[in-house]
Amino acid sequence: MGFDNLGIGELAVILVLGLFVLGPERLPKVAAEAGRTLRKVRLYVKGMTDDLKSELGPELGDVDLASLHPRTFVQKHLFSDEDLDPAVGRPVKRAGAPLAAGEPAPWDPDAT
Repeated sequence: MGFDNLGIGELAVILVLGLFVLGPERLPKVAAEAGRTLRKVRLYVKGMTDDLKSELGPELGDVDLASLHPRTFVQKHLFSDEDLDPAVGRPVKRAGAPLAAGEPAPWDPDAT
C-alpha cells in the first residue's frame, strides 16, 4: 500500500495526534482494530487476485497483474530500456550536450 515511505518522525506525529484525538484508553483498541481491518483488506484483495487468475485459466494464470497498472504499462511501451533508470525503473531525464562558451541557448520561435 502507501506506507512504505513513513519515517519515525511521521509515525510519532500520527501517534501523538491519535493520543490527543482518541485518548490513551481508546488508542490501543483503535490501533488494533485498524490492524485487523488492514489484514482483512489484504486477504480480500489477495483472494480476488487468486480468483481472477484461476478464472483466466492456465494459459493466462501466470500473468503479472502489476504489469497492467497504467504507469507500468506506459513506461514499458513508451520508453526504451536506455530511457529507464534500472535502480528505480522510472524514466531518466537526460540533459543535452553542454553548451560551448558563448554559444546561445537553443530557441524555438514556434514554442513561445
